[in-house]
Amino acid sequence: MFNILVSIAKIIIGFIMLIKGADFFVDGAAAVAKKLGVPELVIGLTIVAMGTSAPEAAVSLSAAVAGNNGISIGNVIGSNIMNVLVILGITSIITTLKVKPATVKVDIPFVIISTIVMVAWGMTFGKLTRLTGIIFLLALFSYMGYLIWYSKHTDSEDEGENVKDIKLWLIPIFILGGLFVIVLGSKIAVAGAADIARFFGVSDRVIGLTIVALGTSLPELMTSVTAARKGSADIAIGNIVGSNLFNILFILGLTTLIIPLPYVSEGANFIIDGFVALGAVLLLFILVVKNKRLGRTGGIIMLLGYTAYFVYLLLSGSNPV
Repeated sequence: MFNILVSIAKIIIGFIMLIKGADFFVDGAAAVAKKLGVPELVIGLTIVAMGTSAPEAAVSLSAAVAGNNGISIGNVIGSNIMNVLVILGITSIITTLKVKPATVKVDIPFVIISTIVMVAWGMTFGKLTRLTGIIFLLALFSYMGYLIWYSKHTDSEDEGENVKDIKLWLIPIFILGGLFVIVLGSKIAVAGAADIARFFGVSDRVIGLTIVALGTSLPELMTSVTAARKGSADIAIGNIVGSNLFNILFILGLTTLIIPLPYVSEGANFIIDGFVALGAVLLLFILVVKNKRLGRTGGIIMLLGYTAYFVYLLLSGSNPV
């Protein structure tokens, strides 16, 4: 009984850390946008996206170095699926997300193209090679160049009206400290939930499919929900779109420079998962292309989509991360 109470305490403490860490992280990121006169969308696509994707980067790179190549690409594909279908699904149910035309015309299509290249390359050659990595990194640098151009040609004076006025020297503390608390809180919460699941006889496989999968995406979830709640929808959308791009172009790009990653083999077959990742971002595009917003109905559709994928995982014995 004592162990259960300790595990419950871990979950409570972990989620408190997640909530407070996300508050500081989003406030710091929004303050950067306000201080520099940079659109919040750009901050969401860069600083916030890279920060919340740090756990995925660490997992994929360390797995590749250790020779666990399938984990590297599976981690990226699984995270991208959950980012769109679960995190944006939950966030849009909580509050309607307004999507800027530039996001619909450029950012989301860029994710679609990147995902298509990943799937097509993997199916054609059976693996992602060093050449893939070079192409991905060059695409990332090109996209960053576009963001710099966009930030200089976009009026952001209407943004940041409700942003906290944080002193310049405190902003890095808010961002780095908030991110550290988010990552640590997610680990504590996942550890507590896994302990409780094992106490009730839930298998490690099911724990991996549910608790661990959600745990690796908690930074993105808490950041997007908090940003949306604070009225920074651009950060919420940018966080997910940027994270998915960062996962493919940077994490897979850098990882494949170290070692080729199997896409279709006896130990790794990501054809269906790759198409689900592509389908998820296409669904996002379809839902927002007309009205430039993602509301409760779209969120429900996304969650239903992930539920179908989750059932497939259970029946096939696959793992999303």
